[in-house]
Amino acid sequence: MVKLVLLRHGQSTANEANIYTGWSDMPLTQYGCQQAREAGRKILQNNLQFTQVHTSVLVRAIKTANLVMQESKQLYLPISKTWRLNERHYGALRGLNKDFTKKKYGEKQVALWRRSFDAKPPLLDHPIMQRRYEKIPYDVLPVGESLRDASERILPYWVEKIAPQLIAGNNQLIVAHGSTLRALIKYIEKISDENIDGVEVANAQPIVYTLNKKLEVIDKKVL
Repeated sequence: MVKLVLLRHGQSTANEANIYTGWSDMPLTQYGCQQAREAGRKILQNNLQFTQVHTSVLVRAIKTANLVMQESKQLYLPISKTWRLNERHYGALRGLNKDFTKKKYGEKQVALWRRSFDAKPPLLDHPIMQRRYEKIPYDVLPVGESLRDASERILPYWVEKIAPQLIAGNNQLIVAHGSTLRALIKYIEKISDENIDGVEVANAQPIVYTLNKKLEVIDKKVL
């Protein structure tokens, strides 16, 4: 048996302001830092020890990972940062208040963008270039993603980097984002396209899976 822990970052300034974030690089609030530390203490109390940590290249996830490792006394662990674990790209919704978009586009449309597997938000005209993404081909950078798109971006990293470690018996921690963790949960738990809209991932609450050699779920609990 092996342990996989999924953790959404602590509260960000965008969460606090109720705006769409996606690939925008928003920091944690003070409360978000407290949440991350508490998640680390829970991991310590449950004696969850890892061989590697995986996170995105966005500061809210990286900071959460660092605080969790500090509190769980595992700050020495290697941390792999990859754009493939970034939050779902919200396209032209980035930076907009969620209540404002409900008034502009209607609650039904916004619910589809936020919760369904296939609906894409309004797209940007072109990718936003930053140094952290300079090695990614221009035509691969998203201008907006459905949850399906985000899943297709994430799963190669799971297959190549995470699954082999789990199969080898090495506990892994993934610190990422609400939508991208929903995509992983869908894959791990074999949730249908229709039922994924009911899955929520709260900030800084460790989700602990016990998996067998085939990476089938034996047990799941939220700390």
